[in-house]
Amino acid sequence: MKKKMIKRVTGIAAIAMSAVIFAGCSTAKTSSQGNDQTGSTVKIGVNLELSGAAGGYGNQMKQGIQMATNEINDKGGVNVNGKKKKIKLIIKDNKTSTSTSASVAAQLSNNDKVNAIIGTATTNAGTAAIPNETKAKVPALSPSATDPNFTLQKSGKVQPYVFRACYQNNFQGGTGAKFIYNNLKAKRVAVLGDNSTDYGTGLAKSFKKQFKGKVVDTQYFSAGDKDFNAILTSFKHKKVDAIYAPGYYSEIGLIIKQARQMGLNVPVVGSDGMADAKLVQIAGAKNASNIYYTTPFSQTVAKSNPTAAKFLKAYKARYHTDAPTFSALAYDSTYMIKQAIESQKSANSVKITKGLADIKNFNGVTGKISIDGHHDADKPIAVEHLNNGKVVGSTQIK
Repeated sequence: MKKKMIKRVTGIAAIAMSAVIFAGCSTAKTSSQGNDQTGSTVKIGVNLELSGAAGGYGNQMKQGIQMATNEINDKGGVNVNGKKKKIKLIIKDNKTSTSTSASVAAQLSNNDKVNAIIGTATTNAGTAAIPNETKAKVPALSPSATDPNFTLQKSGKVQPYVFRACYQNNFQGGTGAKFIYNNLKAKRVAVLGDNSTDYGTGLAKSFKKQFKGKVVDTQYFSAGDKDFNAILTSFKHKKVDAIYAPGYYSEIGLIIKQARQMGLNVPVVGSDGMADAKLVQIAGAKNASNIYYTTPFSQTVAKSNPTAAKFLKAYKARYHTDAPTFSALAYDSTYMIKQAIESQKSANSVKITKGLADIKNFNGVTGKISIDGHHDADKPIAVEHLNNGKVVGSTQIK
């Protein structure tokens, strides 16, 4: 997920500079061989958006990480070359800020000497953290950063210490295009995307490139916009069959509400930024019908997967609510780090990096996951269907 909450830092050089500036006192030298595991614990840093505009996503992830960690520790911990070591989480809030994320990465890597990092939720914050993670040779696994360039250097080479547990925007946008054309049989589509985030613009671009029908109009909004009536009225007059709206629940919820209020009842199809209960709260349950969105985790699909079904039951017992997508992604991320450690028989940060790169057919609650040569996750995707504010079905797209 990539959402811009502050003025965007432009260019890799500027990001690297901000990382140095905001690292503050985090200047302790790190071994040229990365951070070694010491004592009786494996230290995993957590760099998440626990406050600020993306706080909803980060707090869901925190719950998934804590649940997985408790399960692992209750069974004795991680097997590090024949010896069980408990996981110690060091959780920090990046406040949905690129500069704070860079500082958090420096603190976790250099001061706390963590062996691996989970986070961030958004691509902007994750990108700002990369220079400090790379310098310290500490791998960072983002549960949800979907921008295609997140795991790549400017040259196109892979970022050696950056991984993701989710799919990319080009895959997600293409899935939306196929679903609208093949499943909904919609041939005339309007696109309404969030131009304040590369997440929204990237998905819109990918959708338009892969949609086989006609895109009759493309409009954009910015984070925080409230009134979409003029745009939606224009779409209505153009007799669109569907609307593709990649963005986050805060704005998409209002778009759905205003569309339904004016009698524009065509399908609204979006992305995983809609996979939050707040979408229905904003739109209103009655309005949240004929709504679809791509997601890496569908509860309907998960119920037929024994691993996922067990997770759903345990999450409900622990948190007294259904497991959201971002908790599931973070839960898988924690277990992926465990597998990387055990496959390498070492919790040294450089060894964990190799272990993450070697993951194939990992049996996660979000499906089978394999890490490719670009450190991207090859995994399933589904489209969930909302009617009257409730998920009434899902379709797995191949």
